[in-house]
Amino acid sequence: MSHLYLKEEHRMFRNTLRKFLEKEAVPYFDQWEEERMIPRSFWKKMGDQGYLCPDVDEKYGGSGADWGYSVVINEELERVGSGMVGIGLHNDIVVPYLTSYGTEEQKQRWLPGCTRGDIITAIAMTEPGTGSDLANVRTTAARDGDHYVLNGQKTFITNGIQSDLVLVVVKTDPNAVPKHKGISLIWVERDTPGFSRGRKLNKIGLHSQDTAELIFEDCRVPVSNLLGQEGQGFKYLMDKLQQERLIVAIAAQVAAEEMIKMTVEYVKTREAFGQPISKFQNTQFKIVEMATEAEVGRAFLDQLIADHMAGKEIVTRVSMAKWWITDMAKRVASQCVQLHGGYGYMEEYPIARRFRDIPVSAIYAGTNEIMKTIIAKNMGL
Repeated sequence: MSHLYLKEEHRMFRNTLRKFLEKEAVPYFDQWEEERMIPRSFWKKMGDQGYLCPDVDEKYGGSGADWGYSVVINEELERVGSGMVGIGLHNDIVVPYLTSYGTEEQKQRWLPGCTRGDIITAIAMTEPGTGSDLANVRTTAARDGDHYVLNGQKTFITNGIQSDLVLVVVKTDPNAVPKHKGISLIWVERDTPGFSRGRKLNKIGLHSQDTAELIFEDCRVPVSNLLGQEGQGFKYLMDKLQQERLIVAIAAQVAAEEMIKMTVEYVKTREAFGQPISKFQNTQFKIVEMATEAEVGRAFLDQLIADHMAGKEIVTRVSMAKWWITDMAKRVASQCVQLHGGYGYMEEYPIARRFRDIPVSAIYAGTNEIMKTIIAKNMGL
C-alpha cells in the first residue's frame, strides 16, 4: 500500500506493528469481544512498544513522531477489529487536547502515563438529552473557591469504564450569550469524589470497546484541572473535532478494504451450480463496484491526510470524507454479507462482526447529517 504521506521508515514501522498485533492482539480479540473489554495489560504492552501517543514530545515520554505514524497505528488497529477504536481515541482525539491546550503542570502530570498505558483517557461530550447540539450541554461546573463543582450525566462514552482521566464538556456559564461561550473543558480523574460510572452499555457492535455512562454528583475538581481558558471549550472542540472525524474516516476506509478483501477470498472458494460464485457476472460486478468506490475513498482520504499533516484547513473536506466514506463502508458491509449468503449471517464469519461494527461510524464524531449541514454552510447555502 502506497500513501502520499508515508516514507520508508513508516513502512518499516507498519511491519513491526503488524507483527506485534498478530502476536498480542489477533489471537485474543474474540475473547476481548466476548468479555466486552480490552485488558489494561494490552494497553501497557502498546505503551511499552511506543505505540501510544507517538506524536507526544519526547520529554513527556512520547517519540515526537509525525502524524503519519498515528495513521499507521489506526489503520493496523482497525485491521484487527473495529473494537480497537478506543486506543485511537486515546492517542489522537483526547491526548491532543492536553498537548495543545494543557498547562505545563498538566502535561508533566499526565502525559507520561498516557504514553505508557498507565493512564487511559476519555472525552465526555454526549448527554442523555444532548448529542449533536454541544452548545446546549446541561452538565454544569460551578466555581467554589479553588474548585469546580460538577453536576450532570454523560452517556455513550468510549473508554468509559477503564478511563483514568476524562475530559468533560461542561457549562461554566449557563447564562452565556451566545450559549457556546459558556462551554469549558475540565479534566476529571478516576476516584474523584462525586464521580461515578453507570452501567457498561450493551451495544450492537464494537463489543470489545467499553462504553459507559458517567455521573457527576457534586464532584469537586481543582480549578487547576481546567483545560485552557474558561469559556473557550467550544472553540477547542471545534478545532479538534476535525482530526477526530479524520480518524473515523480512516477507520471506515480500512474496514471497507478489509470487507472487500475477505469477500473476494470467500467468493473464490464458495461454489454454487458447479463453479466458484466468483465466476458469476453479478458477483464480479458487485465486487468491482465496491472496489472502485473504495479506491475513490482511498485517493480522497490520502490527499486529505497529507493536507492535514501539512497544517492546511480541511473542515469542509473532512466533513465530506467522514460522511461519504462511512456511508460507502456501510454499503460495502451490506453487499459483502449478501455475497456471503447465509454464512454472512453467522457470527463465526468475520463479515458478520464487520456488518455490526460499521453503522456507528455514521453516528459518532458528528452524525453524517451534521456533516452535510457543515458542508452546506461552508458552501454559502
